[in-house]
Amino acid sequence: MKEEQTFESALGLLEENIRCLEKGEVPLDEMMKKYEASMELLKYCENKLKEATKTVNKILNEDGSLSEFKSE
Repeated sequence: MKEEQTFESALGLLEENIRCLEKGEVPLDEMMKKYEASMELLKYCENKLKEATKTVNKILNEDGSLSEFKSE
């Protein structure tokens, strides 16, 4: 997986692979390669979402510092 890949492009490739796999019209070897690539894309997307969630869960304090958001 290329480091410069965006979440959106990785998600698009993942969706494309899933559609291809669902059709079942590719040879087994190619299907396995697409499956392995899809698992890598899924892992990449999950990590990006975790990072985004951590960022969103921080709030800006009055002094300009960031802290974890805590709901009451």
